Amino acid sequence: MRQIRLVAAVSLVLAVIAAACSGAGPASGAPEASEDPSTTIEVTLHDTLQMEPNQLSVQAGQAITFVVTNDGVLDHEFFVGDESAQAGHALEMATMGGMAHDETMGIGLKPGQTKELIVTFATAGTMLVGCHLNGHYAGGMKAVIEVHP
Repeated sequence: MRQIRLVAAVSLVLAVIAAACSGAGPASGAPEASEDPSTTIEVTLHDTLQMEPNQLSVQAGQAITFVVTNDGVLDHEFFVGDESAQAGHALEMATMGGMAHDETMGIGLKPGQTKELIVTFATAGTMLVGCHLNGHYAGGMKAVIEVHP
């Protein structure tokens, strides 16, 4: 009986790790990390659960450098993706304990910290930016990015 419980526990841990680490790459049309920034957009993250600006407009195919500053006393994050990516990231954050961390499409920021994230949006459409720390996204800490052809 104890052996079955151990196997079940190990299987659960491996499943969580696999889900968090899986990354077959972006779907067609999804944003990608870029190394050739041509436009800079400054964004400020506030403890009032606001991103400033909260509406952004960019051109498809253009590399964007987001210069993101956390002006509060709380940790925040800046995660770029469509609605599906936001939902997946929220699940990852909940499963992994809600710690902000840097990854391909997102950055975690400590109080007072400024970081850059460079993204190229492959196709036109609507993308989102969100902070998924401890209820921040549900509290309104998000922005809309309109990607124009």
